[in-house]
Amino acid sequence: MGCVAIAGGLIAIACGGSSSKETTNADGGSADSATSSGATNPMADTAGSDPTAGTDPTDPTDPSGPTATGTDPDSTGGPPVGACGNADGQLLLPSMPWNTPITGAPVAADSQAVIDYLQANVGGDVRFQIDFSITVLQADASTPTMPFTPTGDFYSPDCDPAPIPVPRGGHLEGESGYACESDGDCHLIVVDQPNCRLYEQWRANITGGTFEGGCLAVWDLDGNYDQTLRGDYCTSADAAGLPIAALVFTADEIAAGSIDHAIRFIIPNADIRADEYVRPGTHSTPTTSGPDDAPPYAATLRLRADVDTSGLNPAAQVVAEAMKTYGIILADAGNVTFTAADDSTASTTWDAVGLGPHDLKALQWSDFERIDTGPTIVWSDGDCQRTPITK
Repeated sequence: MGCVAIAGGLIAIACGGSSSKETTNADGGSADSATSSGATNPMADTAGSDPTAGTDPTDPTDPSGPTATGTDPDSTGGPPVGACGNADGQLLLPSMPWNTPITGAPVAADSQAVIDYLQANVGGDVRFQIDFSITVLQADASTPTMPFTPTGDFYSPDCDPAPIPVPRGGHLEGESGYACESDGDCHLIVVDQPNCRLYEQWRANITGGTFEGGCLAVWDLDGNYDQTLRGDYCTSADAAGLPIAALVFTADEIAAGSIDHAIRFIIPNADIRADEYVRPGTHSTPTTSGPDDAPPYAATLRLRADVDTSGLNPAAQVVAEAMKTYGIILADAGNVTFTAADDSTASTTWDAVGLGPHDLKALQWSDFERIDTGPTIVWSDGDCQRTPITK
């Protein structure tokens, strides 16, 4: 893809998941949790240490805490494939739909109807605003793992009861530490490259060494997933069944001048087509209530090639270029449209790269088109069937 140069850019990757039959949370963000009844944790007796003990969980400079990783760009011009078979700036294999350019993909038959619906119905102050609250942590070989006690937000067989690596000095989405104090989504997202895994948990809460949590989705970074990903009709830590960290963009990517994957977007439940999803998704929720012209879960939109983005600032142009090349994917329900990672584990900051929450507001839904990714799937027609990961 073409890149927009950022002066003084750093080439570094901050590598980087809510679920099935849904609730809504206080801040209007994602809260789509899985359908099945809660299960006990078969790993509850696994030994684990408390990553918050004796450390300042708000300090990202803690030497035992999470770090950003990066490699030099491939001299041939393409992103090099590194740890776990992942290309620079991407999570999971390069063949995954969110890592695949869609510049030549055909437009869906209902594209104009969907775009017209969005243009007429999804507006307000948060339209095309950017949320910078998702935290993507990095584990290394010394990171302690912790078992957790499933809460009512954990569902079987959609969710995985495996212990989670919890980096020292890290924090949950929207929190300064590992305690979920704001009653928000409190996603715990950890990339464990030594073991080629991505852990994404919704509604995590660690207080005083006690770990309780909702739906956990464990992804194999080197996994050769088919179109059903972790399982058809199954949720992940996001309602559409997708990995969160693979779709959020980072300050380091902006500094490098290129985002090489699709971007996560969300809209209100009332504006998501009821009971349907499309690929690359595997899931919808009962709280979606949009009409047939609304986008289904996991709909992929592409910023049209003829849209002039020269009026955007340079950092926003990098995001817009990714929207033209890889698109945006409807991953969860909420109000703030686009999702970026916070800069607590990055090599640079959002202020340094010059991207703020309102810098994409000049775009319109009418600047996009919906890509044909296959037929819609009625979520209520099937049930999640998979073997949960326990260790």
